[in-house]
Amino acid sequence: MEKNTITIGTRGSKLALWQANWVKSRLETDNPGLLAEIFIIKTKGDKILDVPLAKVGGKGLFVKEIEEAMLDNRIDCAVHSMKDMPAQLPEGLIIGAVPERESVFDVLISKSGRSFSELPDKAGIGTSSLRRAAQLKHARRDITILGLRGNLDTRLKKLETEDNLDAIVLAAAGVKRLGLEEKITEILKPSTMLPAVGQGALCIETRENDPEIARLIKPLDHRETRITVFGERAFLHRLEGSCQVPVAALASINEESLYIEGLVADPDGTTVIKEEISGPANASEELGILLADRLLSMGAGKILEQLKANPK
Repeated sequence: MEKNTITIGTRGSKLALWQANWVKSRLETDNPGLLAEIFIIKTKGDKILDVPLAKVGGKGLFVKEIEEAMLDNRIDCAVHSMKDMPAQLPEGLIIGAVPERESVFDVLISKSGRSFSELPDKAGIGTSSLRRAAQLKHARRDITILGLRGNLDTRLKKLETEDNLDAIVLAAAGVKRLGLEEKITEILKPSTMLPAVGQGALCIETRENDPEIARLIKPLDHRETRITVFGERAFLHRLEGSCQVPVAALASINEESLYIEGLVADPDGTTVIKEEISGPANASEELGILLADRLLSMGAGKILEQLKANPK
């Protein structure tokens, strides 16, 4: 029996609701007569805004309560930002569809309109991401990293109102999805700021054995995005990456060849280990694992061991 309603779980931020409503619109357009309902769930990550993510548990903070709702059959699927997804999913849940990716890059938004290289000596840059902080410090030892939590609107408002903030760094995808592109000062090149695993992509998470939901969301899956994201996630999984570790990766496809660049850094950016790999696109996960193993052999293992022993 075909479903005539589907319940989509999501966080309640403006960006999360944009993403969930985009999926709702696609599902209703592709399936005339289907009603997609949005169900907002507040996660632990939404409630704890005064502590860095690395100190309160990392990525799972933004998805755990939503996943519990799906396992309890309160919702039929969930829409997440892919970069919020832990490397390993709970038993019974899968990444059902990966829609086409938005921009993968990070952007700098500065108060003065100055680019990263033009910011004054000891400029204050706001971010709560260890990945961003490590790469920013590696590029410019003089800058001051200032912890910055909250949704996109909150962070933009803090840039305007807090005197010690000269600039903030955000994901380009969220800025673009909310129609705020005019605020972007500079798109940061991957040579300066390699993005987070899955950045710019959405994740539609479903129950593993739910063929009706699988049928409904299958048309939203984008092959190239799935291949690149799964390669990046295999890299992350091999490194046991989380928000406590500065890890970055970016995969791209040229015809049927896959290229992945990966990075592991210590939190203060003193040591940054980078490597790249290429191979057939249909072996993206194997390539992600191989790239992680290369970084581990180049010294990333020591960084990860130190961070586990002394989490920052």
